[in-house]
Amino acid sequence: MRSGFVSLVGRPNVGKSTLLNNILNTKVAITSSKPQTTRNVIEGIYNEEDTQIVFTDTPGIHKPNHKLGKILNKGAYLSIDDVDIVCFLVDGKSGFGKGDEYIINKLKETDKPVILVINKIDGLNKEEIMSLILKYKDLYDFNEIVPVSALKGSNVNELIKVLKKYLPDEIKYYDDEAITNRSTSFMISEIVREKVFNLTNEEVPHSVTCITERIIKDKDKYIINVAVIVDRDSLKKIIIGKNGEMIKKIGIIARKDIEKLLGKKIYLELYVKTIKKWREKEKYLNELGFNDFLE
Repeated sequence: MRSGFVSLVGRPNVGKSTLLNNILNTKVAITSSKPQTTRNVIEGIYNEEDTQIVFTDTPGIHKPNHKLGKILNKGAYLSIDDVDIVCFLVDGKSGFGKGDEYIINKLKETDKPVILVINKIDGLNKEEIMSLILKYKDLYDFNEIVPVSALKGSNVNELIKVLKKYLPDEIKYYDDEAITNRSTSFMISEIVREKVFNLTNEEVPHSVTCITERIIKDKDKYIINVAVIVDRDSLKKIIIGKNGEMIKKIGIIARKDIEKLLGKKIYLELYVKTIKKWREKEKYLNELGFNDFLE
């Protein structure tokens, strides 16, 4: 039995969450074209008969210019300190950038094995891939270099084979059935947040968050309530949309992913609140002793 913890790090939008979802063959991390979509360090658990790899999907590391960026970077750095192997993902299509240089300088401070994963190789020919390998090879003494396409699954199995060589432990940390350390309510909240991001494009900033308030099992289905929380009324209007069309669309698309997650039909109710109104409700529920109603 071999096991260990692997951190997926890289600048924003290089495909860390897409790779994790592909490895696990299920959705545990949300994806979006918006940078810094991943806010939390999410563990995904890969199991074989004689292998367990615990992956941590981290926020994209970048040179921060605002408070949120500093917080996200801190989470990513901490994950490097606590794991056995670091997978440094780069975007094969956009090529080497300042963000990659920034991360390489941080990696020089660690003594962990570092695997370079060149992602998004679909559309690149063999000569272009080899050129990228040679370029990155001169920048850092990587233990291994593996080109993949996280979106199409190309060469992902080879990455798993490479990682197995560096696993240091001989114990099983999670049951065979476990695929993530995150709660069901957290996963539902993240699915809804992903749909908000993807459907509203650049209109909605990262100040939006989602909280699963209630999950009720009712015979052959679940009844689920999720609050979409924003910091001002103008964003509330955008997410609700004209005649409620946007929030309805968000709910329809989110429901499909949540039903896949739970394996049952669901009735999903979404509503949008400003943070001020939400805090008033949270305080009221706590006063009534309904703390466990909140995530």
